[in-house]
Amino acid sequence: MSQLIIQPAPQSPAPKAIFIMGPTASGKTDLAVACVEQFDCEIISVDSALVYKRMDIGTAKPDAQVLAKAPHKLIDIIEPDQAYSAASFRQDAFALMEDITARGKIPLLVGGTMLYYKALQEGLSLLPAADAQVRARLEADADKLGWEAMHQRLKAIDPTAAERIHPNDPQRIQRALEVYEISGQSMTELWQQQQASALPYEVIKIALIPQNRDELRARIAQRFYQMLELGFVDEVRALKEDAQLALNLDMPSMRCVGYRQVWEYLQGNMTYDEMVEKAIIATRQLAKRQMTWLRKEKMCNIFDAKPAIFAEILKNLKTSLS
Repeated sequence: MSQLIIQPAPQSPAPKAIFIMGPTASGKTDLAVACVEQFDCEIISVDSALVYKRMDIGTAKPDAQVLAKAPHKLIDIIEPDQAYSAASFRQDAFALMEDITARGKIPLLVGGTMLYYKALQEGLSLLPAADAQVRARLEADADKLGWEAMHQRLKAIDPTAAERIHPNDPQRIQRALEVYEISGQSMTELWQQQQASALPYEVIKIALIPQNRDELRARIAQRFYQMLELGFVDEVRALKEDAQLALNLDMPSMRCVGYRQVWEYLQGNMTYDEMVEKAIIATRQLAKRQMTWLRKEKMCNIFDAKPAIFAEILKNLKTSLS
């Protein structure tokens, strides 16, 4: 591969950005640091766990030495009792990318929270949630008039959607009419608004996906044991016992992989060995979900997750960024 695949921006010419994606424990941070050392990049974290302060060990947060070489934006920005959404990430990341680009540098986004990448690239869905009352009223109208008449009603409201939706598809006709009644806008209008908010960057996507799954599972287990040696249980105990935070297992921060299992252990709901086993299994399941998502990612450059491959990636990046 002499040049990386670059996903074009909706409008060109556009500045470039780099995404380094991959499952947990695949070496994303190491590659990102190597990029910062070689290119004029600034890192933005794409990780829903790293946003939390005081959650350092269990999130595998980059240590002070790494952050001194390669500062990460969007880590340590909220307390564990606060919430941070994909919409919040999109807003913050977008502003940071604009600032980095304005200073002549390249935004380098690194992390494994795939929903954040999706929100950033595609915008957030503007379609309203289903409304039972509106839906019941539409069904009653359909019983009286028939779905062909309902399709004609849709055609008057949203001819583009009506052309796309077959007259014999009541479910989609109903949803399109429901969206209009709730929002006052057609599905086509809302979709166009979402498309207009697409990311205005040419993106080089690099995915580190281990070819050897046994190797990844071993890395995950090894990293969790290292977390325990570093004091992960004490970290969770301190959070759990902080009366000011008043955390519980329903909060997003405590749903992070590893934290829930250690919390349950501290509650006496499982033994230490059970906690270790369940945490490692949960991390493996997370990695599997991340890899499933990445396989569907369009225009993505996939590399085996081995440090030996970094030289090839950096060489290709140099060509693609020049």
